[in-house]
Amino acid sequence: MDIDLMVGPSSWTDAARSAAEAEAAGFSGMLFLDTGQTPWMSMAAAATAAPTLTFSTGIAVAFPMSPMIAAMLAWELAGNTGGRFRLGLGSQVKAHIERRYGMDYDPPGPRLRDYVLAVKDCFAAFRREQPLQHEGRFYSLTLLPEQWRPLDHDYGQIKVDISAVGPWMTRMAGEVADGVHLHPLHSMPYIHNRLLPAVADGAARAGRSPADVDLLVPVFIVAGDTVEEREFLAQRARTQIGFYGSTRNYAFQFDDLGYEGTSARLGERLKAGDLDGLAAIITDEMLDAYAVVGRWDEIADRLLERYAGVAARVTSYLTAEDIARHPENVGRWAEIARAVRAGG
Repeated sequence: MDIDLMVGPSSWTDAARSAAEAEAAGFSGMLFLDTGQTPWMSMAAAATAAPTLTFSTGIAVAFPMSPMIAAMLAWELAGNTGGRFRLGLGSQVKAHIERRYGMDYDPPGPRLRDYVLAVKDCFAAFRREQPLQHEGRFYSLTLLPEQWRPLDHDYGQIKVDISAVGPWMTRMAGEVADGVHLHPLHSMPYIHNRLLPAVADGAARAGRSPADVDLLVPVFIVAGDTVEEREFLAQRARTQIGFYGSTRNYAFQFDDLGYEGTSARLGERLKAGDLDGLAAIITDEMLDAYAVVGRWDEIADRLLERYAGVAARVTSYLTAEDIARHPENVGRWAEIARAVRAGG
């Protein structure tokens, strides 16, 4: 099982430095967020500094970009990393797409499905397997003159992954995607009882095997040899779980485990601007369900127990933040990364 480092916006210099440190520590790759800064340029800087890491977008917001632009960026990154790149795409939420990007959103599921197929048709055209001919419900791409074709390279079989939570999107992922980016707010019952059956259903509809669809799983890792040492990461995880869980569409993540009403209470605290109160709603029992908590020497085994045989890659959500605060912990994270890769 591979283990990646999640990173947010930074300068190109910082991205390159983080990549070199992650590579030296034994991580498999880096996952770049698309939030206040697009991931592409920092990822290129990181790839130049760390020639063995695999890079992925987790996720790139799809709808503000033409599928052709997404395909060309992915093609360039795959060529320059020797194939060590995965394109992760997602729909984001309606308010961001319509009010921040000024683009169309509805219906997000069918639109993203068409987008993925359009990107894959672009790749096939770039590989010279077929002319560019995608005519879908939302996207039509039918022109690719030779002088506009990207440079040839040998790494054109680029995996396209999507973020998915609910049943429609996870079935669609099983049908057309190469991988699923899970939401950071997840439990193992969710994976086994909801997500995997939906992916298998979608794969069956397309005549594929569920094994063709990788699970890419972000994990809140709360490490420390004492409760006091773990407190900062525990509080960060509680706050983030509470923030995500305040969304009504994710209420089932709590309800499935018997924590009915939690999402509504989180929403009230978030609306009131009470982040401490929001975090306090996430009990130790909830934290254990939605995060991996333990001593430094327990974390690798707990990750493997939970995700080995299920996830193709896990991504540590809080590691970069912990290393920024405590550079002396790099060696401990390195031990975890190497143990996970050796044991999975």
